[in-house]
Amino acid sequence: MIPQSTIDRIVDAANIVDVVSDYVTLRRAGASYKGLCPFHDDKTPSFSVSPARGVCKCFSCGKGGNSVHFIMEMEQMSYVEALKHLAKKYGIPVEEEEMTDEQRQKMNERESMFAVNEWAAKYFSQTMMNNQDGRAIGLAYFRSRGFRDDIIAKFRLGFCLDSSDAMLKEAKAKGYNEKYLVDTGLCVKRDNGTLYDRFRGRAMFPWVAVNGKVVAFGGRVLDARTKGVNQKYVNSPDSIIYHKANELYGIFQAKKQIAKEDMVYMVEGYTDVLAMHQCGIENVVANSGTALNEAQIHLLHRFTNNITLLYDGDEAGIHAATRSTDMLLAEGMNVKILLLPDGDDPDSFSRKHNAQEFKEYVDAHQTDFILFKTNLLLKDAQRDPIKRAQLTEDIVKSIAVIPDEIIRSTYVHECAEILNMDEAVLMRGANKNRAAILENLKKEAQRERERQARLLEAGKESGNEVDESRAGEVKDVKDAADDSFASLTSESDTAQPPADIQPIATKQSLSEQRFIGLERMMMTLITRYGEQLIDGENGDGTPSKTSLAEYVQGDLEYDGIALRSPLYAKMLSLVCQHAHDEGFVASKFLINNQDEDISREAADLISDRYQLSKGNQMAQTEEELKVAYLTRLLLDYKNAIIEEEMKECNADLTRPEVKSDIELTLKTMRRIKELGDIQRQLAKMLGDRVVK
Repeated sequence: MIPQSTIDRIVDAANIVDVVSDYVTLRRAGASYKGLCPFHDDKTPSFSVSPARGVCKCFSCGKGGNSVHFIMEMEQMSYVEALKHLAKKYGIPVEEEEMTDEQRQKMNERESMFAVNEWAAKYFSQTMMNNQDGRAIGLAYFRSRGFRDDIIAKFRLGFCLDSSDAMLKEAKAKGYNEKYLVDTGLCVKRDNGTLYDRFRGRAMFPWVAVNGKVVAFGGRVLDARTKGVNQKYVNSPDSIIYHKANELYGIFQAKKQIAKEDMVYMVEGYTDVLAMHQCGIENVVANSGTALNEAQIHLLHRFTNNITLLYDGDEAGIHAATRSTDMLLAEGMNVKILLLPDGDDPDSFSRKHNAQEFKEYVDAHQTDFILFKTNLLLKDAQRDPIKRAQLTEDIVKSIAVIPDEIIRSTYVHECAEILNMDEAVLMRGANKNRAAILENLKKEAQRERERQARLLEAGKESGNEVDESRAGEVKDVKDAADDSFASLTSESDTAQPPADIQPIATKQSLSEQRFIGLERMMMTLITRYGEQLIDGENGDGTPSKTSLAEYVQGDLEYDGIALRSPLYAKMLSLVCQHAHDEGFVASKFLINNQDEDISREAADLISDRYQLSKGNQMAQTEEELKVAYLTRLLLDYKNAIIEEEMKECNADLTRPEVKSDIELTLKTMRRIKELGDIQRQLAKMLGDRVVK
């Protein structure tokens, strides 16, 4: 276990803006920052980062937390693994013993695969630089392509010896498990159970994900073997840490420059990326032979809205440029296309020009997608009216996928001028296609809601909790339950929370949700202000100072009430225990807590966007306002308890065993009267609104 003092150092050092910026382009918005949420398909910035509080949150999908929780979500790490990740990033030593072979085998499977890939990348690099064959074959190949040593080091290029098991033997000698060598694709298992090196005799291109971890490799066969070989490149197979369709080559090396330039170049191959970096253009990535898909676009969209497709000028390059356009437009990207002169690809072209010349050429020759597609299709259609009609429909369909109405209108106008057509005709066509797109999206969303509802209902009928692995699939249903509960509490006129402090969702009854919701509101104030002292009284009536947390705990204990949520009960108890410690701050203590559940919940409670608002109340100070609101919450909580017991008593009166027993009936009726008296007292404190 990592000592609490070390956890505090890590969390304090891990600047939330710095951590999130490694994955998301952030723009300042007042005292906070905003960006597109990395956890869902976010079209408008809904991800907020508060440097003052050290937390982040998406106010659309709800995910967030402090720096540790963010890394846990992004990297699918455990709490301890995320702490170690941040400790490494900020150079904070974490005391831990050297792993034994047994401990290494017990490592998290994902982390084990990352560890194997990291070792392999170093092995391939060292082999190329230090081994005689590595230098003579691998290093010679990269230098023959004109790549400098700094580019070779930047992209961690390497070489795998032309031996069936040289890497395998070295990995096993270092203690790495054969299972992970196979799972990562570094080795292949023969039918007889023996292993061999997948990439033997190949130049190696590590795939580094946006977080800086090596997720896969590409290997290029060298020398005479390339003649007549259909597949010069071999890539790692898909695994639990790598899906080629979701990755972009060079994204880690390019992400900062993409954000700085607010634009990305998309090329096709490894060497195109390397050559452009060497030329001085670093905001470039490659999809390396895969058709561009939504996952890759979402990855780029975190850093920029602007993309230039940079492909060869041959037929294959034209096809590659056109097949991705509609998908990019549908995701709200601003698309430019540049086809290089015949015979040139980004690799060869960048060797002939420096960065300034390259950028000047791009600025002068890149084409808006409408102009590119129109000219291309007009060339194919020539004077054939049928083909012209077809190409017009094709262009209109591309315009229709654009989500922004103003941009769609602008493109329709431009297209009408190019095609010499009536703008109103094109607009009607675009609107018709747009309506069809929206209708299909609506139907898909409805089908998804129905599917999630069926999943939730199936879980209820089976009497079991919904499987955690399916939890995300029922989120919309749970959100709907949240909305229903919010309406219910509003209609019953219980204490209204400042701004958006809202009850959490549970898999329990609405009655139980009401209690947990009120507890969440109380715990939000305790998390933020629990250590702050307020005016109170001792048992003999003399004035005293007590913490906000102790005020709540004392009030509940006086009436013999225990919180329904074990988590909130534990959090309240911990804050009360440490409230008078020197320098104690409830929010920091809870967020940095070693208990992951406490840490996550505290981060969520503190990240809600709200300020205490005086409204029509007469409270003159923030302290008075906190106490007034908290007192009202406690009264509402007690009233809810009374209402629940009264319902139970009334239900008891209808039970046969009670109806047949006079004593039991009278006892129940007396209890109802007692509860009614208490409720009327509460009504006076709450403003005569509980009992009519």
